[in-house]
Amino acid sequence: MSKRATAREVAAAAGVSKWTVIRAFTPGASITEESRRRVLAAAEALNYTPNLLARSLATNFTHQVAVFVDDFANPQKLPFLEALTARLQAEGRVVMLININTQFDHVRALLNADQRQVDAVILFGTAFRDETLRDRKLSKGMPPLFVLARDSQIEGIPAVVCDAEVALRDIVSHLAGKGYRRPGFMAGAQVLSTALQRKHYFAHFWGRHGISVNTELSAHDYSWKAGARALHSYLATTPPAERIDVLMCENDILAMGALDVLRSDFGLRVPEDMAVLGFDNLELSATPAYSLTTYEQPLHSMVDAVVAMVTGELEAKTVAIAGQLILRATA
Repeated sequence: MSKRATAREVAAAAGVSKWTVIRAFTPGASITEESRRRVLAAAEALNYTPNLLARSLATNFTHQVAVFVDDFANPQKLPFLEALTARLQAEGRVVMLININTQFDHVRALLNADQRQVDAVILFGTAFRDETLRDRKLSKGMPPLFVLARDSQIEGIPAVVCDAEVALRDIVSHLAGKGYRRPGFMAGAQVLSTALQRKHYFAHFWGRHGISVNTELSAHDYSWKAGARALHSYLATTPPAERIDVLMCENDILAMGALDVLRSDFGLRVPEDMAVLGFDNLELSATPAYSLTTYEQPLHSMVDAVVAMVTGELEAKTVAIAGQLILRATA
């Protein structure tokens, strides 16, 4: 392979300084049109492309964004990641995906991201400990942090979320209007400094109708198996006359597990014996096998907002965006 041309060689060919070459390839940098024309002509003749790592030393920006994820079993993660990475790449950012797990916690991940000089970190639905920010190993600071698809409970860390208050108000209003009076809620993984707020508002709006939510099923994680196991345990230990008449699941994949148990394991009718709702509007939710009533998150609006914060086009503050109730056969 031929040797890669350097900025110094382009500068010599164009009769300018090396820093003028760097400015010519830096969006928004101060440079005359004549100098830019000469640099670009020399670069084309030498088949030169800028060294992004070298440019980052001069501009203090690497155009890299780290995305932390800790729940790959949740199928809603993939469409969000597809939209997020595409949008960041369209803005000229390179995405570094970091898997948060028992071997690689948030402190290690933040240190790793900081060592690579990323411009920002997006916490995509991860459970985050307040004390992580106070860890002495992070005392020298860290890149700006943003939370996507969960509420941030930490001051100074903005979040972009689906508006849970609006969502659950619409859901409960629909259910109450249909005559349901014995609601239950199925929660997924219990998180720390980020929350979905769906359980809170579900109980709050039922309370406005004078009805308490006394049944909560814990699925522990966001998977079909967890949803099926949680409802199977509830139905096996609860007499028919004492059962809830509607189950709100924290997301669609939990609701799908619940639906399969209701129909296949217990032979119950949906929604006559028990109605079921999800949250997310996964593609599979619309299939005849489920026809799941659910709430659609405004995925693209949420992604646009967090990317605009990362690029500085939007003020970094928590934003809640309303989605849409999708009515199908299960409730």
